[in-house]
Amino acid sequence: MATEPLPLDGITVVAVEQAVSAPFATRQLADLGARVIKVERPDGGDFARAYDTAAHGLASHFVWANRGKESIALDLKDPRGREVLHGLLAGADVFVQNLAQGAAARLGLDSASLCARYPRLVAVDVSGYGAEGPYAHKRAYDMLVQCEAGLVSVTGTPEQPVKAGIPAADIAAAMYAFSGVLAALLRRGVTGRGGRVEVSMLDALAEWMGHPLHHTMHGGQQPARTGLAHAVIAPYDAYATADGDRVLLSVQNDREWRRLAEQVLERPELAEDPAYATNAARTGNREKTDAVVAEALGRLDADEAIGRLEAAGIACARLNSVAQLAGHPQLAARDRWREVDSPAGPLRALLPPIGLPGGAAPHMGAVPALGEHTESLLRALGMADAQISELRRDGVIG
Repeated sequence: MATEPLPLDGITVVAVEQAVSAPFATRQLADLGARVIKVERPDGGDFARAYDTAAHGLASHFVWANRGKESIALDLKDPRGREVLHGLLAGADVFVQNLAQGAAARLGLDSASLCARYPRLVAVDVSGYGAEGPYAHKRAYDMLVQCEAGLVSVTGTPEQPVKAGIPAADIAAAMYAFSGVLAALLRRGVTGRGGRVEVSMLDALAEWMGHPLHHTMHGGQQPARTGLAHAVIAPYDAYATADGDRVLLSVQNDREWRRLAEQVLERPELAEDPAYATNAARTGNREKTDAVVAEALGRLDADEAIGRLEAAGIACARLNSVAQLAGHPQLAARDRWREVDSPAGPLRALLPPIGLPGGAAPHMGAVPALGEHTESLLRALGMADAQISELRRDGVIG
């Protein structure tokens, strides 16, 4: 039986992108088979290339968000650079940009201008706060948007709000841009026309704040910050084990509490004790409830604790480090790791979360060096060697 092609095979994406939000969106498209041409500045490229050197000398953010792309180093402030870009756009299906607000419009690269010039093009503007309104021109980095969207206010302990440990605003915007492109391509298949897609980091993260937002608007009170505990369920927290690990468990109902008391805590009397028998009682006596659970799990190592909890049918998890995630037995058992090439040599990378059984394997191409594909792309546009040399001499390409 023939293998089904990747769903975006034959789609060409041109991206003037930087940091995380747009690059992570276009990486999803590349994973599904699209050809992604990444346009970077000749003087250093995407500034995420310089965030750190953790990935064998390369930046970890850049490695994560940019595999499978072709890099062309192009000065878009020079008219000759923009002419090259339009040569690429003439054969493209999708354009994505996340330049500072107003910069794309000054270059004629905003979605409205491009859709008027290229009717079949899907043109995506990713911004921090949207094109209009009092915040339109504010700088919008991930942590700033996490604060503006209220995510930080519901994350952390009662004493200390904290940001998410991943770029949640960037990722939210990226995934809406990705799904917006897919929707626009489906519409183009019906109408023959592309169209504009607009995504802002604030809009995306505000949507993800749906539970605390509706809880506050309609219930009149913001959910409390409770660290790893649950605001209205007990016990639901992480507890230290004898070997120094921590195990999180969740008791969802009073039947589960009975099993926990009898089979894990070895305190069957707590199943009927009015101070613990109901969730309302346990949350009202949270400190005592947590102390009872902590004392019992503190006598066990993590493996013993997990074993007892699972035997009792209690939901549980290890509080893993990032290093433990990298060695997670479930990822290994399901063969989720691959290697991708890069200027620093092969690097481990996870398969994309979207599985397409029976189809071609995801495209997990190399992480590109800055300007690695400049000359090949220019030659494909019909540019002669003398022209390429002139552009390089003048700093228009890199």
